Amino acid sequence: MYYTYGMFLHIDIDSFFASAERSRDDTLKGIPMCVGSRSNLEIFNKKRTYIRLINDNAGAFVAPVFYSQQEKTFENYFVDTIDGKKKIRGIVTTASYEARACGVKTAMPISQALQLCPSMVVIPSNYPLYHKLSHGIHAFMMAHMPKVEQFSIDEFFCDVSGWKSDAEVYDFSKMIQAKILSHFDIPVSIGISKSKWIAKLATESAKPYGVYEVKDIDAYIENIPIAEFPGIGRGFQARLAKYYISTLGDIKRHKSLFYSWKKPGIQLYGRVTGISDEGISERGERKSIGISRTFDAIDNKNEIHRRIMIMARHIVYMTLDIGANPTTYYLKINYEYGIKKKQSRTVDRLFSEKLFKQMLSKMFYDMALDKGAIKLSINVSNFTSGHPKTLSLLNLDEDISEKELSENIQKLRESFGLDIIKTGNEL
Repeated sequence: MYYTYGMFLHIDIDSFFASAERSRDDTLKGIPMCVGSRSNLEIFNKKRTYIRLINDNAGAFVAPVFYSQQEKTFENYFVDTIDGKKKIRGIVTTASYEARACGVKTAMPISQALQLCPSMVVIPSNYPLYHKLSHGIHAFMMAHMPKVEQFSIDEFFCDVSGWKSDAEVYDFSKMIQAKILSHFDIPVSIGISKSKWIAKLATESAKPYGVYEVKDIDAYIENIPIAEFPGIGRGFQARLAKYYISTLGDIKRHKSLFYSWKKPGIQLYGRVTGISDEGISERGERKSIGISRTFDAIDNKNEIHRRIMIMARHIVYMTLDIGANPTTYYLKINYEYGIKKKQSRTVDRLFSEKLFKQMLSKMFYDMALDKGAIKLSINVSNFTSGHPKTLSLLNLDEDISEKELSENIQKLRESFGLDIIKTGNEL
């Protein structure tokens, strides 16, 4: 559901994961620190790791996350010992502004970040904490404003048109900012505009811990590089460069060009210039569920298949958790040297763990190479709730039985962890 445009706030949590860690540990405040993560390979362990799913805050805007209940330290999470030598793995997820001043950036390898900032404290990611805080802040905003959209785990759009006057909105934003800091010990920055996407852009001008209101959109966007606008990726930047368009002001002066590109061009032009009537979107249902893992190259085909089956179990758990019935299954394998193999199958049947794993196995053996797999990606989509269709009657009795079995296993996994029951092809 959408609402007409009016006066928008875009609220962005400053360095969210780092701020979350600081909210529970004052010793991290005012020093260079970062939160790091690495591809969660715990799910492939043959020993039990008591993995759980965080899905309370999930929807179309916030993806669910798997986590292990085992305690993380820098040594047991980021450091691998290979042939007696220690190697630091992982990347920077969020860096504090003190660390950024040393050149530390998001997605930078932690080993490189520590070379730039040797005194930096590195904290392993704690997604249960981040989801709990995000959920709490969202609830706080819902209690203080009439229309709120959670755009990501650390971003929110709020529509206060007809509720706060233009003269009141800046002071109101300062009050909301102060209350969030007081209640959660979390700093936020707020952008204000009569256009939703200009409000998001304005937040960048507000950071860190500021409030920035755009009253004259034309003047504000004139010299802003196109790369800073949300949704303009590198490919489109290169396309615009051919027309000597480098700033948002340049976009405004090329209306006919963007309108000639039909819907995508018209939508972007409206967002950039602030004339879009796009409003707050209510929390939507997920349209797909996916999981991917990256690891050192694997040459053993049986081990690759085992990992696909383990990831499939996690997809099954997420799917049953929201009561979905996907009919399209997707598998992608990235190999060394840029080689990629992918397949998808549409199956108009009741979803179950047995059926899903059978179909993935067929896809895998149809396209598998012997050596050098470095990444696996699995996805399910085309839920029957969103696309009503007639399911196959040929296997209906079997499918009903297997679905009931999957749902009973789901209850055990909800109580005792996702790895309480595994199928033989996962061992």
